[in-house]
Amino acid sequence: MNRGSLRVKFIALWSVLSLAKIALAARLPLFVDEAFYAWESRHPAWAYSDLPGMTAWLIGLGRAMAGGQVLAVRALFLVIGAALPWLVVRIAARWFGTEAGWRAGLWALLMPLAGLTGVLAMPDVPLLLAALLCLDGIAQLRERVSVAGWLALTVGLVVGGFSHYRFAIVVLAGLLGLVCDARSRRLLRDARLWLALAVGALAWLPLLLWNLDHAGAGWRFQVLERNPWSWHLSALTWLPIQALVVTPLLFVFALLAGVGLQRRRREDPDGPWGLLFGIGLVSVAGYFVLGFFADAERVSFHWPLAGWLVLVIALAGLDRPHTRGWAVATNAVAGLGLASVLVWLMAASVPAWRKRLATTGFYPQDFAGIAPVVDALRKKSLPADARIVADNFEIAAQLAFALDRADILVLDHPHNHRHGRAAQLAQWRVQWNAADRVSGPPTWLVVDDGAVSMKQRLQAYHALCAQMGGLTAADVIEFDRGRQRYLLFAPPASASRTEQHCITPALAWIDAPTGKQVLRSSFAVSGWAFKDGAGIDRVVITLDGQPVADADYGRAMPQVAGYWKISTDPQQPRVGFDAVVDASALPAGKHRLGLVLYGKNGSVEVWPAQTIRIAAGADRP
Repeated sequence: MNRGSLRVKFIALWSVLSLAKIALAARLPLFVDEAFYAWESRHPAWAYSDLPGMTAWLIGLGRAMAGGQVLAVRALFLVIGAALPWLVVRIAARWFGTEAGWRAGLWALLMPLAGLTGVLAMPDVPLLLAALLCLDGIAQLRERVSVAGWLALTVGLVVGGFSHYRFAIVVLAGLLGLVCDARSRRLLRDARLWLALAVGALAWLPLLLWNLDHAGAGWRFQVLERNPWSWHLSALTWLPIQALVVTPLLFVFALLAGVGLQRRRREDPDGPWGLLFGIGLVSVAGYFVLGFFADAERVSFHWPLAGWLVLVIALAGLDRPHTRGWAVATNAVAGLGLASVLVWLMAASVPAWRKRLATTGFYPQDFAGIAPVVDALRKKSLPADARIVADNFEIAAQLAFALDRADILVLDHPHNHRHGRAAQLAQWRVQWNAADRVSGPPTWLVVDDGAVSMKQRLQAYHALCAQMGGLTAADVIEFDRGRQRYLLFAPPASASRTEQHCITPALAWIDAPTGKQVLRSSFAVSGWAFKDGAGIDRVVITLDGQPVADADYGRAMPQVAGYWKISTDPQQPRVGFDAVVDASALPAGKHRLGLVLYGKNGSVEVWPAQTIRIAAGADRP
């Protein structure tokens, strides 16, 4: 493939992808972490509990320039993301020639994680910029010590230090790369390199001071609390996951390039192979080894991205794949992967499309947003001084952005501690103080009902009662076919807001039919439902959202009362229901079986529906 063709393809793909990224960034609801970073931008600081200040600064600057829209939050990240492939081109071209530069840049665009960098306002965006700037600086300095090379390295170190704790691994990878490369090792004797490292080290000072002021809460979470540091086999999934996010053929060829670097290092000691080998060893293989001991609960597939970009540069320098057929296949498979992720993100950005994914394994839960919750709050015509309390930091952050309010309060929820945000919330003084519940303006409570597992939900409801001094009936806000379910509690009716009676949301379960059964035109439905503090008056069975039968309610189910020992439903243990549903008018195939629960206090709650399958006509009686 000639140089001009590669350049044209790179520029064309970069242009189309940039436009697609802007369109996505303008429509896609904020990822939950993005919302928290946007909340941090309302509290300018040098460092926070989860991150140094760079991400919040970029968001704050974007919002200052372009307002409070989602696109403004992501604006500067889009700019950085658009610049990254050009940096890859520059680095590869300096070492291996112009054609290799365009080839590496093209692969950086086709690799879904790298090509779509900047759509989300995440700390990995400036971290990647910092890593490539450092590599570009070293690439210049190993050829000739210059002011430009020194500045690139210094700026990269400073940006990285202000971006993420994980930049420490980038620094470690770079130092090992210098040691593994004979020509680069000479830089270790140059005082100017150590000056750059010293300036970069100053960027870590705010993070150090924050941790000293908060008993090491940030370091403790990042290093100790989130990582079990015990052997587990979860890392075995790392290889197939990385093969998907890098795309399979590019993944294989990049790994082969990494293995081949050691041999090329011996054959051509004057080339950058040792430098690339050392960096790749830490930033790709190192993460694989770390996976056997580190956090297996949270998303981490994006961590080695900087290392994959280094291996892509090496792959371009090694002029592989050798044959045109393999090169075309590699690009085609990578392009298909990129297109698939683009389509998935587009679906996540359109509510109707996202709803269709709700019953599949591809449902984009973290991009669902909370627009229906915000609409419900606005319909309440809240007074200007109304207090809004969220049960965990994720809802609070999303409400703060959507309502443009800096005074959203948060309950002390296990979720806040599990994700290392509790210390930051305490510093901001936004945690709900139970002592304030009897005075001040009315309080509205928003609860993510899906944040707690079903078996712990009743206990969580009772804990809410204790924290809020009682609960009145909740508005149930459900969307995306029940995958998202929120509870909105109104202020207690009493003007004094003293201890109130605890009326919890209803809990229910359909025992039969199960999702594995193929049902005939008439089938039985059975299960249980209860509502602490009030009781259930009526259970209605629905198909595809339409009522089809009134259930007989009140069958004794002592096993339910035995399991939910703390239940205060006055009807316990007579909480079972039974019904017979006539589905003869419905077409064969998948349908949604649900419940509507009517409380004795006048509440009406839609319970999340489940998928059932009705047999074809020939199989019906």
